[in-house]
Amino acid sequence: MMTRILSKRVQRWAIAIVAIGVAIASCDVQKTEEESDRPQVVATSTIIADLTKKVGGDEIELVSILKPGNDPHLYEPVPQDTIALERADLILYNGYNLEPALIRLLQGTGIQAEKVAVGEKVSPLKNTNYGKNTPDPHVWGDAENGIIMLEAIRDALIELSPGDRQQFEENAEQVRESLQQLDVWIIAQIATIPPENRKLVTTHDAFEYYARAYGLEVTGTLIGMSTEEQPSAQTVKTLSDEIKMAGIPAIFAETTINPTLIKTVAQEAGVKLGDRELYSDSIGIPDSEGDSYVKMLAANTRTIVEALGGQYVPWQQ
Repeated sequence: MMTRILSKRVQRWAIAIVAIGVAIASCDVQKTEEESDRPQVVATSTIIADLTKKVGGDEIELVSILKPGNDPHLYEPVPQDTIALERADLILYNGYNLEPALIRLLQGTGIQAEKVAVGEKVSPLKNTNYGKNTPDPHVWGDAENGIIMLEAIRDALIELSPGDRQQFEENAEQVRESLQQLDVWIIAQIATIPPENRKLVTTHDAFEYYARAYGLEVTGTLIGMSTEEQPSAQTVKTLSDEIKMAGIPAIFAETTINPTLIKTVAQEAGVKLGDRELYSDSIGIPDSEGDSYVKMLAANTRTIVEALGGQYVPWQQ
């Protein structure tokens, strides 16, 4: 056991030397184990981090690699991320290649923590629109899938710290109840949209789970499931033409993607752009209307319902 601890500390010293010049003292991901005897947990996406914080509470030391507004498809790890991952006792990530650069880092040598692909607990939709039978990673769009992710996080934390089982179970049950109520509420809100308007056009293909769960049709997207794609002028024109043909009243930008091109699509199609951007791959910044997983789903529902002609009733948690 002592050999393992010494080996782990030697690895950390090597990483610290490589990362010299980084403002270590000011970054909470670089706290030493001596500063906290709580289990060290790392979450990659903001959605997973939010659920983990609600389940783990003060019983864990949590680091979120991605910050609100970060795009997991494009994110490139920095030295602090490697340090956090090396120090972790448990790493929770989405999987299905949502965060490709971080997944590559997780698969590297030197990271000994238990790793759980929380999103992969959900049976994925397969997308064949882009030449591949690719699992869609955006599983959290359906609140029922959010409950599956919640349970995976709860179980991983219990295995990590069995003495805190009761607290983790109680915390998870509170979140589960909120998600169950939210699921029913979303169904009722979407049902107020005129049937001919229940069509969704967004910047990238991140809302299939939401659409299928709540009775919408994804009519088109500017790019595919990954924001690494770059749409051509022909793609913009084709999507604009499809929107005109479908008679869609509004389309939507997203918080993690530059809205310039989707604004162009709206102008060329002669339709309204939603008054607010949708939260797709990240929760919102603190104090925004989407600054938690539950609140992001509620905020997205409001944005969609109001833009497509429904009658929105505020979510009461």
